[in-house]
This record gives sequence, C-alpha cells and structure tokens, in this order.
Amino acid sequence: MTGREDGRTTGADALWAAELLDHLRPTGRDVRRIVAWLADGVDGTAALQDDSGTLLAGTRIPVDEHLVADLVSGRIASAAWEGEGRHQRLVRVAQPHSAAAGVLAVCRDTPFDRRAADMVTHTAQVVELLLRAHETTAAGRRLARATADLRLAILQLLMVEDIVSARRVAAGLWPGLLDTDSACVYVVEGSVEERDRLAEECLAATDEQALVVRCPAMDRHVIVVAPDESAARELRSFIEDRPGTCIGGSARQSLARTATAYGQAVSALAVARFRPDNAAVYAERTHPERLLDPTLLHGWTNRLLRPLDTLAHHTHAELLATTRLGLEFTAVSAAKVLGVSRNTVRARMERVEGLLGTDFSDLTVRALVHLALNAQVGMGQGPAVPQAPPVALWELLSGPALRIWAQDVLGRLDTDTRDLRRTLRTWIAVGGNSERAAQVLGVHAQTVRDHVRSAEPVLERQLLATGSDLYEVVLAHLATGELELPRLTA
Repeated sequence: MTGREDGRTTGADALWAAELLDHLRPTGRDVRRIVAWLADGVDGTAALQDDSGTLLAGTRIPVDEHLVADLVSGRIASAAWEGEGRHQRLVRVAQPHSAAAGVLAVCRDTPFDRRAADMVTHTAQVVELLLRAHETTAAGRRLARATADLRLAILQLLMVEDIVSARRVAAGLWPGLLDTDSACVYVVEGSVEERDRLAEECLAATDEQALVVRCPAMDRHVIVVAPDESAARELRSFIEDRPGTCIGGSARQSLARTATAYGQAVSALAVARFRPDNAAVYAERTHPERLLDPTLLHGWTNRLLRPLDTLAHHTHAELLATTRLGLEFTAVSAAKVLGVSRNTVRARMERVEGLLGTDFSDLTVRALVHLALNAQVGMGQGPAVPQAPPVALWELLSGPALRIWAQDVLGRLDTDTRDLRRTLRTWIAVGGNSERAAQVLGVHAQTVRDHVRSAEPVLERQLLATGSDLYEVVLAHLATGELELPRLTA
C-alpha cells in the first residue's frame, strides 16, 4: 500500500476505495455484489454469514468454529488464521437489532498484505452500513404494508355496514377520519405499474384526510372514501394533471351505504373513460329509481324483501351487503373487496335467493332485486313515505316518467344500422351469454360481443361487466315492454 502521512491514500488504494464507495450509491447497494467484489479484489474467496451460520453472500469457507463463536459473541472484533496453505481474515459484522453478529470471512492462498487487509476491514464497515439501511428500508415496507392492510380492513367494515368497528379501527391512526355521517367514494384508474405511486399521490392530494385503498379486486384501481368535500375537490384537481388517469365518483352517501357508493363510483368510472376530461360523477345522470313513484316503490320493495326481515340484525346486514356487491361485481371481485372467499359470497347470495324465491342467473331478476336493495337503503335517508298497498311489478314500472326515460335511453341505439337494440335485447334475455344470444340471432358470438361493446359509448354505460349500468338498461327494456317481467314474490 502506498500511503501519506496525512492519512490519505494514493494510487491503487484510491482506486479500490472509490470502487467500494460506489457500492453505497442507491443503485449499487447489494451486499452480495460487495462480497463478490471483495473476493475478486483480494484474489481469494469471501463469505458473509449470520450469527446462526447461514450463508448470506459469497462462497462458504471452512472456518475455525471457536474463532467464529468469539466473533459472534463480541469477545473479539477480528481474527487472522493460517494453515494448510491457506490464509484467512475474519471480521465481526454487527447485525441490526441483534446482540449477536455475523462474520465476514476472506480466504486466499498468499498472506494478506496491508492493501488486502484494509480492503477486508473497510468492506466489513460498508456491509454493516448496508445491513442497517436494508433493515430500515424493510421496516418501512412492513409499516407501509401494515398501514395499507389497516385501510383495507376499515373499507371492508364499511362495506358490510359495521360503522362502529370501522370508526374504532380508524381512530387509532387517523383520528377524526370517519367522524362524519356521509362521504363520497371515488375510484381512480391508472396503470398497474403506476398504481402504488398513484395511491401515494392520492394520499398527498387529500392531505391524508381520506381513506385511500388499493383495490383488492381490480389491480388498476385506487378506492378513495372522502368524508370531506375539500379532499374530494383536491382529488379531482389532482387527476387533471395526470394523462391516462380516469376518476369516477359517487353521489354523497351515508357511511352505511359505502358499498352502494362504491358501485356508483365504478359506474361513473365507465362514463369517465368516454369523457375528454376523464372524470364523471354518478349524480350527473338521471337514474330510473328517481322516476318511480316513491310510495309505490317502497311498498313493492317492502313486500319483496320481507322474507329477509326474519334474520338477526348482524346476519341481515351481512347478507344484504354481500348481495349488493355480488350483484354489482363478480363473486371473485366481491370476495376480494369483502375479504372473504368467493364460496362465502356465493353461499350468502344463494341464501338470499332461497329466501326471496328468485334466480340470480336471470338478469331481469338481478336488476329488480338490485333496485329493491338500493330503494331499501334510501328509505332511511329521505322523508317518510306513506305506506302503500301492495302493487304489482307491472304497475310499478308503468309510470309515464319511467317509460319516457326508457324510450329515450334505448332510442339512442336506433341510429346504428347493425340493429344494436335487437342484439342487446336478445343478449339480456339469455342472461348476458354471448354464445346463446348468437344461436338465437344466427350470428357469431364475437359479433354479439362487438354489438354490446358498441352500445356502451352510445348509452354511456358499461354493459359487459355486471353492475348498475347494465341493470338500468335492463329496467329500460322492462319499462318499454321489450322484455318479459320475471316472476317474483312481489
């Protein structure tokens, strides 16, 4: 080694020291690469093992167990050994959050000169720094995962209307977050690769005054429950500066209707994809339930859902929340959102089917039960509605306002020469099955799918994915008499 009295290194020493420092750069912090670099630099073999003897990096070297024990326990900091034509240097490497230590061992055929010895010593120090940095980074990741899991747990509690538990869980980390009776739900859609960063930016945009969750069902979606209107404004403003990102928002709903609000946000997102500003809010559109006589609607709803009134409160809320999500999305997606298995979702929905005497494979049945479930939630929020005598389904759907709305919605399809209206009507009648619809129409199944997909931007509704958009179009067909009314208990 060539040295100077002021302690600075020159020549070859400066070169290896610079190379070692390069391993501390953000792009080079890899313990295995450093150990390999050391072995090459001293023209020997190097190994890093933890206090239990597990090899962490390099190539295992036979070492004296007594020396290793003294190093691990802290009785000595370094050791040298030679024999059988081999020369070894062993250095203690402190481990984060551990009283014991690991060992960096280097072996070569020639004695260690000052340069090689210095390389071993300084490399051990760099390895210690990287191990501490890795532990800090890993701890940060664990904390981030735990925080994300906690946010998801809060969302799942809101989805099943367990507001008290959701507030209790949120109070520990985000005091005041759910100190409200209502909120808006937004679904932000970006790319899969950018979703983690998108979620962090949503948190920053809302100043952490909103519940931000990476959607467990859709890997491009971030769900945001925004109790405060200012947080919602910041979120919408933030999206304007992100090309390729869409946002759909719900109408303001009570926390007990979080599942409904989530469905509305997904529905609005489908519209946002066709908008130049890539944003839409569910309340911007007229929806069929608002066009029905409220007295008749509530009377019909109470009669249809009466068999569920015999259930215990907790079971009742659980079944209804699961059914709402199960009607909006697939069983797999609903299961991921709720944090249960898809078999559990299906079992709960089958129980509701049995109690109501319905068949959810029929799209008209799904649309009407979906209407009833949403109407039931709305009963507790609006002004009291007088009790009405039981009404038949045809009477409920025969109002002039609903019929005019339905004719306007479906009439948009008439300008297309492919007769999209006929294809869509047939596709709904066979339960949304493209193959069966193709057999009825005498065309290819892909033609059916293309027609349904072409109807989506015309109607500004998502049809190929089950949910509120599709059910509105089904109700329009029922209101105009283009589809037969199903048999229901009400």
